[in-house]
Amino acid sequence: MKEPAASPVASCPECGQLQAALDEALGQLNEAHKQIADLQAEIHELRSQLNRNSSNSSSPPSVDPPGAPKPVIKTPTGRKPGGQPGHPGHHRHRFPPERVNKIVPYVPAICTHCQAPLPSEAAPGDPEPTWHQVAELPELAANITEHQGHARTCPCCGHLNRSEIPPEIRAHVIGPRLAAVMSYLSGRHHIGRRGVEEIVETVFEVPTSLGSVSALEGETSAALASPYQEAQAAVREAPVKNTDETSWKEKGDKRWLWSAATATVAFFVIHLRRNFAGLQALLGETITGIVCSDRWSVYNKLPLNLRQICWAHLKRDFQKLVDRGGPAEAIGRVGLDVVECLFADWWAFRRGELDRPGLQARLDPIARELQGVLEQGCSCADSKAATFCANLLALYPALWLFASIEGVEPTNNHVERILRLGVLWRKNAFGCHSAAGCRFVERMLTVVQTLRLQKRPVLDYLYRAIVAHRSGLPAPQLLGQAGD
Repeated sequence: MKEPAASPVASCPECGQLQAALDEALGQLNEAHKQIADLQAEIHELRSQLNRNSSNSSSPPSVDPPGAPKPVIKTPTGRKPGGQPGHPGHHRHRFPPERVNKIVPYVPAICTHCQAPLPSEAAPGDPEPTWHQVAELPELAANITEHQGHARTCPCCGHLNRSEIPPEIRAHVIGPRLAAVMSYLSGRHHIGRRGVEEIVETVFEVPTSLGSVSALEGETSAALASPYQEAQAAVREAPVKNTDETSWKEKGDKRWLWSAATATVAFFVIHLRRNFAGLQALLGETITGIVCSDRWSVYNKLPLNLRQICWAHLKRDFQKLVDRGGPAEAIGRVGLDVVECLFADWWAFRRGELDRPGLQARLDPIARELQGVLEQGCSCADSKAATFCANLLALYPALWLFASIEGVEPTNNHVERILRLGVLWRKNAFGCHSAAGCRFVERMLTVVQTLRLQKRPVLDYLYRAIVAHRSGLPAPQLLGQAGD
């Protein structure tokens, strides 16, 4: 058998060195190409982060860069500002007689026609008087009640007798109504303790201290313990609830303010973590009912038939794909078209122009279209867009629950509006300094927002709750009727 001929390169030392150098150069070139691709991907990612704003992420409009698009772009209608023709007017309502403290009559004395004197009393045929009411504050200095324990010497035996001031009176130096106002200022209008102290001293002429403000917060918190549990049970048992969370601070350490709301009840919990344990602290160990939320990974532990994904968040996600450009842009544009059609159909349903079967018939074709686009997007050259498509497909049934179940809405806006009060409180007060302060925040937010949802007076309820607490009686019902 013949031996194979030797390779010319192998037989030539110089050629072998050249081949080795060529192989090394090709390897370096491939490595350079890989580095260039990695750098281009990094530049693309950094540019997408620079383009991050409230229209394509959950960032608030307050942190938008100068060149960011406006959160809401409205097409000019050409109409003049103000009320439009046919718009129902908002006129002053006349206060009822029991709210009127003083009446100033203007009675004509001389007839302007014949100069005859006119009677002071109205005749049977005279019309009702015209009216104009002016609201004014009285002097707001608080009423000060001094309780005195007197002493008397018995004229027979000389024994000195004293009447002690009752201990329930001596327990408080701030009355229940003023205490309710102080809690209302902080819990509803997120005024800090120093601000409450200044208002009480300036407006009501009652000098107080930061310690007293803090102590009254603790008393109000105790008075609201039972109503807080009432709201907790109502939200956990509700067939549909919206949930969201935002950051909080306790002694400078990170915490999370969780919120859940139905149409008539709001409930707040401050928890150490933004994890499933935090969600369970909000909704209970065994979570029941449909939960409307964003796509935060914690909610993935819930079954898909008990979830509704927020389409307002998805709109920002699709806009983010458009802003990324490249192969992701086409997916984002289809998604934005779907969002526009979806909300148009939803509002037609809300106006009564569509019944529920009609809504489902309208949504079915766009649901199929979006599903097809997402399936194709899983192989998108943009890895971020591909991951988004895969993640959304895994949650796809949870996108459409609102179309078939009464009480479920396509957005999480309801609880986000309710949580906004907590966000403003955090921005103004920077959180709490103790666990007791966190309990005050939880309970005040729960009671205030629940009463607002029910259109019930907040201050009156706080007053009655503090009176009941000081008397050792049950707190007034939080979930009762407006007249309770």
